[in-house]
Amino acid sequence: MKVHLIAQVLTIWCSLTLSAADWPQWRGPQRDGIASGLKVTLPKDASQMLPKWKIPIGTGFSSPIVTGGRVYILDDQDGHETAHCLDAVSGKEIWRKEYAVTFGDEWGKGPRSTPFLDGDRLYLQSCRGEFQCLEAATGNKVWSLSFEQDFGVTFLGMKAQEGTARRRGNNGTAVIAGDLVVVQVGKGKSDGATLVACDKKTGRVRWQAGQDDAAYSSLVSTVLAGTPVVLALTATQLLVVDLKDGQLLANPTLRTAANRHVATPLVVGNTVFVNSHTFGVVAFSASKSGADFQFQQKWSNPDCKINLASLVSIKGALYAQGPLKNYVCLDAATGRQLWSLPRFGKEYSATIGIGETLLVLTDQGEMISLAANSEHPQELTRWQICGRQWNHPAVADGKIFIRDQRELACYELPLAL
Repeated sequence: MKVHLIAQVLTIWCSLTLSAADWPQWRGPQRDGIASGLKVTLPKDASQMLPKWKIPIGTGFSSPIVTGGRVYILDDQDGHETAHCLDAVSGKEIWRKEYAVTFGDEWGKGPRSTPFLDGDRLYLQSCRGEFQCLEAATGNKVWSLSFEQDFGVTFLGMKAQEGTARRRGNNGTAVIAGDLVVVQVGKGKSDGATLVACDKKTGRVRWQAGQDDAAYSSLVSTVLAGTPVVLALTATQLLVVDLKDGQLLANPTLRTAANRHVATPLVVGNTVFVNSHTFGVVAFSASKSGADFQFQQKWSNPDCKINLASLVSIKGALYAQGPLKNYVCLDAATGRQLWSLPRFGKEYSATIGIGETLLVLTDQGEMISLAANSEHPQELTRWQICGRQWNHPAVADGKIFIRDQRELACYELPLAL
């Protein structure tokens, strides 16, 4: 039994360990916003950060991913959610594929879920709840599933009364976990379909778990207290699900004013951090007592109501866009706010940790670099790099890829290994 568990842990670790030249999924190789093994020193003068290339793209809130010298991006093209494969050196398109009818609301239109790569397969999800596995080299479909047809989860759009994924679109990103791909489907007509685990090669359903509506948060595959699990911040709960069989190990209630959790859970060791515009930031600790899995709240900071941004952890501190157009640093051990900096976007910013530097892209299109220093705030550089956006950059092969609602751009980063 112990040998089998170790094999499971190694399988998950190997599936998530990739070259520093890759950014194959939402928030990077480990889904934590960290570009590991790199250091960066940005010039003070923005004129020294000229783009290697820029190309026009359609609207959308899906972020770029980069693997093996190719960039994958989703956008709206003539009323269809469309996947593009580009050459990372030149930006030249290799293939494109329409995969769903576009959804839009007052915030904009176009894809909102970020695609992800595993080997030679590309996985993507439409706003309306169509999940597909494609050949990464060609864009040809391998298998697919429909949230409505296969699990009875109907997309309602603005007819819905609450802010779940059935209203604003299936924004969260599914996750690879060993030989599975786990998808947040939502509460359908049959019980136990919030999470659906499929064979990543064939799409065959292995297990289903949970009875809650899907929100907008992306899934995380990790190991807690020696147990391989999947984490899902759903409309009203934090689900902790055993990867082996879909058993629900914990589901603490975390309600928001509109059932619309957005941020991705962050895992550091056996601690899970979650945040919301309603309850602030909460830390949970996982442990084992004999065979019993235990999951308990460690601390909470109800005043730090981080809404859309996901946390990044460096050397015992948590960093993210704050609730007051500011940027904050929290003590990861206690949740106490250590410092705050003003003038950081409007509602959202994406943070990437590179060595001891934080690269922050705000929703107003400003690129800001900070020292990852928990003792005092230190802004290093700031310039306007793109238009307004709610996307997450990708760092790969010494370059940063940034999109807004009109363009995708590639910039060289001054990196030192």
